[in-house]
Amino acid sequence: MSKLTVSLQLPRDLLGALDIPESQLGSQILELVALELFRQERISTGKGAELLGISKWEFIQLLAQRNIPYFMETAAELAAEVTAAEDYLGQGSA
Repeated sequence: MSKLTVSLQLPRDLLGALDIPESQLGSQILELVALELFRQERISTGKGAELLGISKWEFIQLLAQRNIPYFMETAAELAAEVTAAEDYLGQGSA
């Protein structure tokens, strides 16, 4: 994956809000961007993991740590998908 270098000017007190050393600022910002892109449904868990250089499972765990739902569908939407899949496979109740 090719990389792009971005230069940002941030208020120094932002480090206090993030509660991280300055040396970790770049990786923390990349993590926040990946998480927000996933939250907006613009990238998948696989792409988020790739951006952060971690496994898909580790990315899913990161989502859980940040209270970001892995499944965006409501219970009703999931039930409808299951019903549709069962009907498609001929296993739906008649």
